Amino acid sequence: MYVLGEVMSIWKYEISLEALNNSLKDTLCEHLGMVVTEIHDDGLTGTMPVDSRTVQPMRLLHGGASVAFAESLGSMAANIAAGKGNYCVGLEINANHVRSARSGLVTGRAKAIHIGRSTQVWDIQIHDEQDKLLCVSRLTMAVKSIGK
Repeated sequence: MYVLGEVMSIWKYEISLEALNNSLKDTLCEHLGMVVTEIHDDGLTGTMPVDSRTVQPMRLLHGGASVAFAESLGSMAANIAAGKGNYCVGLEINANHVRSARSGLVTGRAKAIHIGRSTQVWDIQIHDEQDKLLCVSRLTMAVKSIGK
């Protein structure tokens, strides 16, 4: 979002990396080793290891692990951007797997494309340690009111 050439934050309230990472305890995210590493004005960045938890039988990063990583980053970001009294749930996600990884740490960056009253759209890109693009994902979220 831009006003007079300056970036404005999309976040409706402040949250820390510590709070985000604590929210991952006892979830799929923790099981797969996901960690949120940065909060930007327009999204979140995190990491996930390529190891026995996240590879398929050919020892390549599992496409499902990449999609789970993308949806997790986008969902966390969407819920912070939705504001108090609202929450977000996934409506649709797609992913294009453009390169494989066999080891190391992958980094995902969820960036807001659209923040609306009833929907949000997020672009999530996952790169390897050499900054090569592995996966491009688009996540659409429905914004709901608590109690409805």
